[in-house]
Amino acid sequence: MKRLKYFSIPLCLVLVFLQVLPTVAQERTIDQKINTLLKQMTIEEKIGQLTQYSGDWKATGPVTFKGDHKEAIKSGKIGSMLNVLGTKYTRQYQEIAMQSRLKVPLLFAQDVIHGYKTTFPIPLAEAASWDLDAIKLSARISATEASASGIHWTFAPMVDIGRDPRWGRVMEGSGEDPYLGSLIAYARVKGFQGNGLGNIDSVMACAKHFAAYGAAVGGRDYNSVDMSERQLWETYLPPFKAANDAGVATFMNSFNDINGVPATGNKYLQRDILKEKWNFQGFVVSDWGSIGEMINHGYVKDGSAAALSAITAGSDMDMESNSYRNNLERLVQEKKVPIALVDDAVRRILRKKFELGLFDDPYKYSNSEREREQLNAPEHLKAARDVAKKSIVLLKNEKQLLPLSKDTGTIALIGPMVKSVKDNHGFWSVELPDVDYSKLITTQWDGVKKRVGKDSKLLYAQGCDVECSSRNGFAEAVETAKQADVVILSIGEAWNQSGEAKSRSNIHLPGLQEDLVKAIQATGKPVVVLINAGRPLVFNWTADNVSAILYTWWLGSEAGNAIADVLFGDYNPSGKLPMTFPRSEGQIPIYYNHFNTGRPAQNDSDKNYRSAYLDLSITPKFEFGYGLSYTTFQYSDLKLDKKKMRSNDKIEVSLNIKNTGKYVGEEVVQLYLRDKIASLVRPVKELKDFQKLQLNAGETKTLKFIIDKEKLSFYNQQLYWTAEPGYFDLMIGSSSADIRLKDTFELVK
Repeated sequence: MKRLKYFSIPLCLVLVFLQVLPTVAQERTIDQKINTLLKQMTIEEKIGQLTQYSGDWKATGPVTFKGDHKEAIKSGKIGSMLNVLGTKYTRQYQEIAMQSRLKVPLLFAQDVIHGYKTTFPIPLAEAASWDLDAIKLSARISATEASASGIHWTFAPMVDIGRDPRWGRVMEGSGEDPYLGSLIAYARVKGFQGNGLGNIDSVMACAKHFAAYGAAVGGRDYNSVDMSERQLWETYLPPFKAANDAGVATFMNSFNDINGVPATGNKYLQRDILKEKWNFQGFVVSDWGSIGEMINHGYVKDGSAAALSAITAGSDMDMESNSYRNNLERLVQEKKVPIALVDDAVRRILRKKFELGLFDDPYKYSNSEREREQLNAPEHLKAARDVAKKSIVLLKNEKQLLPLSKDTGTIALIGPMVKSVKDNHGFWSVELPDVDYSKLITTQWDGVKKRVGKDSKLLYAQGCDVECSSRNGFAEAVETAKQADVVILSIGEAWNQSGEAKSRSNIHLPGLQEDLVKAIQATGKPVVVLINAGRPLVFNWTADNVSAILYTWWLGSEAGNAIADVLFGDYNPSGKLPMTFPRSEGQIPIYYNHFNTGRPAQNDSDKNYRSAYLDLSITPKFEFGYGLSYTTFQYSDLKLDKKKMRSNDKIEVSLNIKNTGKYVGEEVVQLYLRDKIASLVRPVKELKDFQKLQLNAGETKTLKFIIDKEKLSFYNQQLYWTAEPGYFDLMIGSSSADIRLKDTFELVK
């Protein structure tokens, strides 16, 4: 017995070693292969690996390459292509790469932002679901379809924190909160990359835009960013760190300068933080043309200086600026750029090509049979519908107008979005050749038509278009509404009014759409308003006067079906806003986790020498975390297992949630903390945890949260992550403003 016991420990170690050994051997083998390949490469071929150009497809930026792509690929001068779609074309380009001297395969990249053929809700809408599993599934299916079409790499997720809804790219991110944004960043990376690179259903993810792009001055795209280092570390870097922790394969730098240094040439961001402090092992790609755009910034004088700045700072791949292609070889020859910097960048890119398995089989992702199968998988549409309905936010429901009965006699569907296809597809959607999106995307009209009873009658009037510069269609819309028992009025932004380069100074409903709402409301008929958009909009009159409002964003392929699910009660809406909705542009930037001031206003009447506007409320129209349900929830019995904790200790928080209404429903229970007194001013509240749970009518569940040192920590004046002793307010509620339960505890030394 003693002998068996004696040998059991070494045996366990041997087993562990045998499990780890293949991974270690694989790493060593890839390193050896990269070293061998690097020794054979000319400087031109190395620079080729650092160069990416757009294919002859629909460009997503200004095209700069004027030569023959095919000849450049054949001579090893291009390492990656974007905007090449489908197995037929990726195979053709890869065959050309296999004619190069060293036969280094190409990487194919694409902006797969919210779906490939199956289109999911825009990312900001998905963030409103607060459902990490659903968000991960969306990315997983997107990766499955994209990889089946020959794509190796997606330029997603965008993890920029966005506090200014004038910035069009808020539609591409997860909103204003670093905690929620970090969890979503992690989920999306895991979804895209699946069980690891090399599996044919995974693609390389790309965390973008590094960094602080979401804080562009005035909400103007590509604009400057000026902020403290503590703000950078505490608010804007956490989602990037989460993406790195999830094993993201690549980063993309951002267009903006930050504190005067363009991100593309920012060594502090790319080398000091990303590659050294965070030990990032992937590679960094520039945004479209951003290396050359440092000339426009006034940071460098020409393309040569731009290339020098970028490669020194840690930008590994040049997307569409020609800076590396035209200048890097000479910079190495002149000894301005050490060859070691070039080799490091090339090594990082080659490693990903080896990990993807492209050296073993350059065509492994170009299987046309798999492409046909995956791009027509019915389960993908089912998942898109599920994610879409979870993304819808119920903003108002007076007199329980919703859900509607499927047996309603006559329903009038009015507005520019009722039969729209393109707008449901949303900005940053992939447009595949030979795909009829009018058949792929379910309109709101079709979704409602399929859902109502056989005796129900549907009426339609457009009323006006999105820009709505004329009231010519109002009369027809009003007459149509008068014939109905209930009106569904669908309005909002067009698909190309939010997105990259779509900043707006006026984020009210476009055109005369709110006048259309007033005209329909004046009929006295019950009105349900659907607002389709890529960002928070301002619609104060509608919010104050219409009985029921659903914020439906741009929901993708299954938009019509998902909206009908919610309208008729097949699904009880559970979405919560991931961004604060202002009352007017004058409140921007407005976000829930702000600092207090020495003269805080307590309410709108408290304006005498207070931090308030004379002519505008201090509160938003709809706060972060807000969203209603067809049922109601009661919070009770808050308990803390202790009121004092040490830094190595934890507090267990418990509470009861009861569904006090008539419908099955989901609630997002949100936990906020406030550090009451600290060495630096702390936010009035910070989201630190949440749970989404489903309850049957009358059902009660007990929830538990854990508070530890990590949840109490912040960056102090020395940028050291620490928790300071003192008192903390604990707040639990249904939104950042709707706090139902409160308590206080102390962190002691």
